[in-house]
Amino acid sequence: MKKTFILSCCLYAGMVQAQQKTAFQTGSPWIPEIDIRSDIAIIYGANDRPGLTFAERVKSWRDHGYQTHFMTGIAWGQYGDYFFGKWDGKNHLGVGQVDRKGDTIWHGKNIPYIVPEQSFVEYMQTAVIKKVIDAGITSIYLEEPEFWARAGYSEVFKAEWQRYYGFPWRPQHESPNNTYLSSKLKYHLYYHAIKEVSAYAKTYGKSKGLDVKVYIPTHSLVNYSSWRIVSPEASLASLPGIDGYIAQVWTGTAREPTFFNGVSRERVFENAFLEYGSMISMTAPTKRKIFLLTDPIEDWPRDWSDYKRNYEATFTAKLLYPMVADYEVMPWPERIYTRPYKIAHSDSSVLIPKFYATQMQIMVNALNDMPVSQNRVSGPGGIGVLMGNSLMFQRFPTHDGFEDPRFSNFYGQTLPLVKRGVPVETVHMENLSFDATLKNIRVLVMSYSNMKPMSPDVHQHLAAWVKKGGVLIYCGKDDDPYQSVMEWWNTKGMQYKAPSAHLFELLGVNPDAGKQPFRVGKGTVYVVRQNPKEFVMETNGDAAYVNLLKNAYERSAKAGKLQFKNNFYVSRGPYVIVSVMDESEGAQPYVVKGPVIDLFDHKLPVLAEKTVATGTQALLYDLGRLKGRTKPGVLAAAARVYDEKTGPDSYTFVVKGPAKTTNAMRVWLPQKPRATVITDSRGGNVADAEVLWDEGSHTGYFEFGNSPEGIKVSISW
Repeated sequence: MKKTFILSCCLYAGMVQAQQKTAFQTGSPWIPEIDIRSDIAIIYGANDRPGLTFAERVKSWRDHGYQTHFMTGIAWGQYGDYFFGKWDGKNHLGVGQVDRKGDTIWHGKNIPYIVPEQSFVEYMQTAVIKKVIDAGITSIYLEEPEFWARAGYSEVFKAEWQRYYGFPWRPQHESPNNTYLSSKLKYHLYYHAIKEVSAYAKTYGKSKGLDVKVYIPTHSLVNYSSWRIVSPEASLASLPGIDGYIAQVWTGTAREPTFFNGVSRERVFENAFLEYGSMISMTAPTKRKIFLLTDPIEDWPRDWSDYKRNYEATFTAKLLYPMVADYEVMPWPERIYTRPYKIAHSDSSVLIPKFYATQMQIMVNALNDMPVSQNRVSGPGGIGVLMGNSLMFQRFPTHDGFEDPRFSNFYGQTLPLVKRGVPVETVHMENLSFDATLKNIRVLVMSYSNMKPMSPDVHQHLAAWVKKGGVLIYCGKDDDPYQSVMEWWNTKGMQYKAPSAHLFELLGVNPDAGKQPFRVGKGTVYVVRQNPKEFVMETNGDAAYVNLLKNAYERSAKAGKLQFKNNFYVSRGPYVIVSVMDESEGAQPYVVKGPVIDLFDHKLPVLAEKTVATGTQALLYDLGRLKGRTKPGVLAAAARVYDEKTGPDSYTFVVKGPAKTTNAMRVWLPQKPRATVITDSRGGNVADAEVLWDEGSHTGYFEFGNSPEGIKVSISW
C-alpha cells in the first residue's frame, strides 16, 4: 500500500501543469474555514502527528484540488528527533546559536536557532527532504536561513571557526575584525548548508524521475540588516540548486521605525516598497522565480484596524512592481480565520471581523488575476542605490563608538528619493557580473559606511560601467572601524586604507582634490564626504544630497527632469494602484477619475472618482477598460470563480471560498438581469443573498455566504 501511494503521488506531481501563480503556507490539514482557493498549498513541516501522518496531511489538500508544495525551516524547526537523539542516537541541542552571555537563542520551546554543522545538514537531507520527495512533492522551500549577529559563542561555532579559518576562535565583541570574520562564517555556514541540502534534493529527486525545485523564503536584505541577522541572501541565486525565492515582507518587517527628516517612526509603505525592491533586484538579473508575500495580520498583538491599514500599505507596495505577478497571498490561514487574535494592551481576543475577511479575500482573488505589466511605476527612473550582503556584517556589536541607528546609512540614500516620489531601485553588488544589473541605471549611489565589497571584481564592474557613461555618487567619510578589517584590499600585496581607495584608483580619481564632478571616460563621478545617515537623522539633512542627485541626473546623466511628487501610480491591466505619502512634496491627495471599483472596500462600490488622501493607498478596478465589452464576467470577488458558461442571454458560474465568510462580487453584464438564481452544492436556494444593479456601470453586486463546496450563480437577461 505504501509503495502504491508514493507512486500515485509521483504521477500526480509529474502530471501537474497548472498555473503556479498564488500560494499560501499552512501547518494544518484541509479544513473548510481555510479553503482560500490559491493555486498552491505549501504544507509546512514534515512531522507526523497523532492520528495524522504527513502524507495524509498532504493528501487532504490534494483531494480538494490544490497543488502541494513543502516548506520547512532551515535554521530552526520541530526537529525533536534530531535534537533529542532519536535520529542518530546523539543529543544535538548543543547546535543552538549562543550569545555572549552563554544563553541559547530559542525560536520556541526546545527549538533553538541552529548552527548548521554537518550532522544537521545530513539530518535535513535524509530525515526531511527524502521524506517529502517520497510523498511526491517536487517543490521544496527552505525557510529563513538566519544566524543572529549577537550569536557566535557556542562550542559548535568555535569548532566551525577553526575548521574554516584554520586558527582558533576569536570573540566578536573584542574587535571589528573579529566581528567581520564571525559574520562571514555565519554567512558561509548557511550558504554551505543550503548548497548541500538543495543539491541532495535535486539528485534524489532525479533518481526517482522527478524534477525537484528548491526555493528560499527569506526576509529582505534590508530587514535582516536592520534586525541584525546574517543570511546568505543574494549569493544563493548563483547556486544551481536554487530556483527562486519568496520575498517575506509584511507589516512586522515593514513597521520597523526609520529616521527621516530627523524623526524616527514607522513608515510602513515606504519601508515595504524598499524591501520588495531589494528582493526583486536580487533575483531579476538571475531570472529566478520570486513570489512576493504579504500578511493580513502579523506575529505581534495589535488590533484589527492596525492590521487592515498596514496590510493595505504592504499590499500596495508589492503591486507597484508590475514585473512580478507571483504571490504568497498569506501565511497561516488557520491563524487568520480560526483563532481569535489577542488585542494589544488588553485581555481581549477577537476573531477576524467579517468585513475585513471579505476585503482580504477580494484582494487575494485580485492576485489570482493580476497580470505582469510592462508599465513602469510613475516617477523618474534610472536611479539606483548599491547594496550587498556585507550590510549584515557590521550591525552588531558597536565598536569604537561608531553607530548606525536604525540602519540609517541605508535609508539616508533611499528614503529622500522614495519620499519625493522617485522609484529608486536597489542594485546588488553580488549581481554586477550580470549585464542586466546596471542596464537601466543612469545614476548609481553607493557608500561603504555600512557595507564592504567582498571582492575587487565589484570595482572592476563599477569602473567599467562609469567609463561607458554611468554616473556614480559615492557618499561616505570612510571613518567606520570596519574600513581596516582584514580583507582583500589590505592583504596579499594590497595596501589600501579603505576599499573605496581601490575603486577611486581604478577610476583615476583623487576624491579629496580637484573640482567636482570628475569626468571618467564617458561617465561622471561625484564624491560626498558625508555618511548617508546624516541625510535622514538631521532635520532637512537631505537638502544638499537631493540637489546633487538632481544635478547628476539632469546634467551629468542627461536622463531628463528629476521631478518630485508625493505619490506612486501604476496600472496593470484593469487594475490601478496608488500610494500617497506624507512627509513629502505637499499634502495634496491623488484623484483617480472613474468609474472605478474600490477593491479596498468590502462592498465593492462603483465610484465616479476616487480621492486617495496622504498616508493612504488604493487598489481600483478601472471600468473604463471595459469599453466595447460584450461578454459578461466577474470583475472582483471575495471567492474564486470556476466553471463559467455564457449563453446568448445567460451567464452561470460557480464560486468557492472559505466557510463562515461572506462573498461580495461585482459582475459586468450586457443587460440588467431579468432573473438571478443562487444555489448551494446540493441545489438548494441560498437564503439572504443580496443582489443589486448599477445601471451606470452595467454591473451587478452580489453578496452571500461562501462555501468551499461551491455556490452556483445563474443569471439571465
